[in-house]
Amino acid sequence: MKYLDEFRDPVLAKKLLDQIHATVTQRWMIMEVCGGQTHSLVKNGILDLLPEEVVMVHGPGCPVCVTPMNLIDQAVQLSLREGVTVCSFGDMVRVPGKEMSLLEAKAQGGSLKMVYSPLDAVQYAAQDAFEGVVFFAVGFETTAPANALAVLQAEKQGLTNFSLLVSHVLVPPAMQAILDDPFNNINAFLAAGHVCTVMGFRAYYPIAQQYETPIVVTGFEPVDLLQGIARAVTMLESKDYTVENQYARVVLEDGNRAAQDTIFSVFEVGDREWRGIGTIPESGYVLKETYRSFDAVEKFGLLNRDTDTQNGCIAGAIMKGQQKPKDCPHFGKGCTPVNPMGAPMVSSEGACAAYYNYAQPTVV
Repeated sequence: MKYLDEFRDPVLAKKLLDQIHATVTQRWMIMEVCGGQTHSLVKNGILDLLPEEVVMVHGPGCPVCVTPMNLIDQAVQLSLREGVTVCSFGDMVRVPGKEMSLLEAKAQGGSLKMVYSPLDAVQYAAQDAFEGVVFFAVGFETTAPANALAVLQAEKQGLTNFSLLVSHVLVPPAMQAILDDPFNNINAFLAAGHVCTVMGFRAYYPIAQQYETPIVVTGFEPVDLLQGIARAVTMLESKDYTVENQYARVVLEDGNRAAQDTIFSVFEVGDREWRGIGTIPESGYVLKETYRSFDAVEKFGLLNRDTDTQNGCIAGAIMKGQQKPKDCPHFGKGCTPVNPMGAPMVSSEGACAAYYNYAQPTVV
């Protein structure tokens, strides 16, 4: 698309790299929140072109990666239950649970349907009034409007056989949890542009001020990321602890009010567990009381089982920015996209998958 050409311009990218090299005077740790940003940084070789003083830290911003194992296990339970079909996006079906993934459950006779939209699941539910259809509603704020619309559509059609297994998480509380961690070493954030497209970025002002941590709302193209890094470095060097919007071509300060209204007509904020991080208070969406009849956990009486994840996977440390994928002894050996040990190797936005595909020699 022509309008994106300037954000892929190698000449402008070179100028921004020169600016970063000329500006930085000390070591700065900058976390890109979104897995899509990680993917672009690695794929485009930006990590190798930055000065050694600028260290990019990969955050938890992949919704597939942060979905806790107990929810994978609940989805597996549902898929193996007679008369129930689980509908899910493609990445989720390969994420390991304690005993198996959704795809492995399907191989054992489970009922699983991969869809492109939650409305596909609603349509599927409308075709058979006697079958329970559960959509695995995973994502950050970005996917919440569509999932809320699915509930509203199911309500409008009077569908009692449609429900959601909800795993919606919110970015600002996760950033605060990372900054509150005693091992935190983050100096600045590149905020996820697509999340801010929906929610705006007013919620980031108090975080930047309280923790003296600059935040730059950033897009996903190479020049977007370099502009975001350049601004973050400049702000750090000048001790400017505020919020800037690099992604102004898409993001407004107040976000998309219509999308927010849709979200909060169906969901409310509640506590959420994050894989590898733990429970973060007020960090996710849960169905409001008036829509609890669409909650698969309550409808099917699902158990929250013990989910010991001690299989050698260091996904939690990677998503908190404490380690890199190549620090894992299983990376590229026992853990590959074909045989993943953890979610960051499954998702196309996972840090481990990005490093495996673009930043490592072939492992024999």
